[in-house]
Amino acid sequence: MSGLKVQQINGKYLYYAFVSGGNQILQNQYEINEINVFPVRDKDTGTNLASTVRAVIDNIKPHKSYKTTVNKIAEAALMGARGNSGVIFAQFLYGLSKETQDKHVISLNEFAESVKRSIPYIYEAISNPVEGTILTVIKDWSEFIYKKKTLGQDFKNVLIESLETAERSLKETTFKLKALNKYGVVDAGAKGFVLFIKGIIDFVKNRNIRDLANTSYQTISLIHTEDVMEEDIHHRYCTEAILKGLSIKKPELQKILGDAGDSVVVAGSDDICRIHVHTNTPAELFHNLKNYSTITFQKVDDMVRQNEVVVNRKWNIAIVTDSTCDLPQDLLDYYQINMLPLNLNFGDNHYLDKITVQPEQFYDLLETEEAFPTTSQINEHAFTNVYSQLASHYDYIISLHLTGKFSGTYESSRKAAERIKKEFDTEIFSFDSRNLSGALGLLVLKTAQSIENGESFESIKSNLASWRENAKIFVSVRNLKYMIKGGRVSKPKGMIAKTLGLNPVISMDGDGNSQLFGKTFSQNASLKKIFKHISKISKGKKIWNYVVLHAHNESGANETSLKMQEITGKKPLSVINISPVIGMHAGIGANAVALLFEN
Repeated sequence: MSGLKVQQINGKYLYYAFVSGGNQILQNQYEINEINVFPVRDKDTGTNLASTVRAVIDNIKPHKSYKTTVNKIAEAALMGARGNSGVIFAQFLYGLSKETQDKHVISLNEFAESVKRSIPYIYEAISNPVEGTILTVIKDWSEFIYKKKTLGQDFKNVLIESLETAERSLKETTFKLKALNKYGVVDAGAKGFVLFIKGIIDFVKNRNIRDLANTSYQTISLIHTEDVMEEDIHHRYCTEAILKGLSIKKPELQKILGDAGDSVVVAGSDDICRIHVHTNTPAELFHNLKNYSTITFQKVDDMVRQNEVVVNRKWNIAIVTDSTCDLPQDLLDYYQINMLPLNLNFGDNHYLDKITVQPEQFYDLLETEEAFPTTSQINEHAFTNVYSQLASHYDYIISLHLTGKFSGTYESSRKAAERIKKEFDTEIFSFDSRNLSGALGLLVLKTAQSIENGESFESIKSNLASWRENAKIFVSVRNLKYMIKGGRVSKPKGMIAKTLGLNPVISMDGDGNSQLFGKTFSQNASLKKIFKHISKISKGKKIWNYVVLHAHNESGANETSLKMQEITGKKPLSVINISPVIGMHAGIGANAVALLFEN
């Protein structure tokens, strides 16, 4: 079989060739990560390319038709692409699918034509194409295939011969880019593409379909880098999204992304495209993009925090929390707290709480969008990723989350912690705060300051339960319609309360359930009720710290802050616009006070 010419290929041949090529990337992702220095020295190109090919392998099956298979490969790659190189590679596959005729089998000549015509797709996808990268190597390899199309009809020989061109082009990347020359390495994305070609050649030589079909790719994990960038990070967030139904042209989209940051890639079509950009303002960017498309997926990595984990961590205990933890950003940064966002959806548009939608944008959407938002928990996979990254560098991890009675986030955290503890020596303690918002924030801050003061993991772990008992939150709700829409209050009860003009005060019981603390006929009256109760309980207990919270009601929060200063004799830790996920239930105009008492 190995000596026969391959004059035509069908969908199954393409599928197994792709799987074999993808296998080389999966098996060598660490090697690719290690040489990743451009455009950012974050050493994740191997993982990103592996994630991209894994999305294809996991989501499609062999099909006889070449056209059907190449379309499905391109679609899966586009949906699963990660990182700059992953999106570029997906765009190459998309170009290949668009430039392939509707045939079950294709000849070498037809393949060469489609490969050649795919190159403009990747160059047009990038706002600032740079030679000496994966772009150049794909282009050089494609041009070789195109030149050989009339010299023979044997796929196998042409593909085998193409490796020399790809490897030569790869070596030359070192001398085309200063960043690569500085470290004496080749381009990481280009290296991944050459490995992909090597895997394809291995298949065309050996036709090892049985081995490929029997390979369990579930056992091949995506590797998390052991090192990241040390240079200054100009744009904090590595941001990706899938946009559907684009109403503007791609050059216009590229300009919007370019104005927001750098490392811009736009892959796919107007119907569905994947974007990649490094930016400091993801929330502003997506608030703008919603006007031109439906945002069905978002992914954001905090490159500053990733960098600190490796090269500038302050302590041997890491802290993880979720986006319902309301603390000022400067404290999250100082204590290097890792915050995972809950998911928030307005109709078909997807957002990441506090990352791609800030309170300012959220309340605008709440008033203007027809659909009431829905939320979903952080899944186990997201926690597994962050725990495995942290476990490579920390001895201990403490993870604190909103009440398990409101969300499955804590349960996802706990399950992921159990899994990662079996793979690493790191101790991970996942804790249900039975609270939320500012009360959760104060528990996180207490934990962080205890770590800073040198307390041990075991000591903090044993103290958390008593700290939890001393964390309180009182919320004055201005308008019940949001709690009714969100399902926190039944429609019949809500309508009765609205008819009577009642303003409820909501708190949390010791088990993590919300409870009606009181009800009045105005928000001023409900706030007075809160102040009276705090005055009473603070006589017997010392307040460790407190925060004032609001839902798009800064003036009301400032008044609350002044009154709390009269009661406590000290300023609040902060006045905070609460997390959108919490704000959607509390509703516009809500005011709250969260306190943590001393034991």
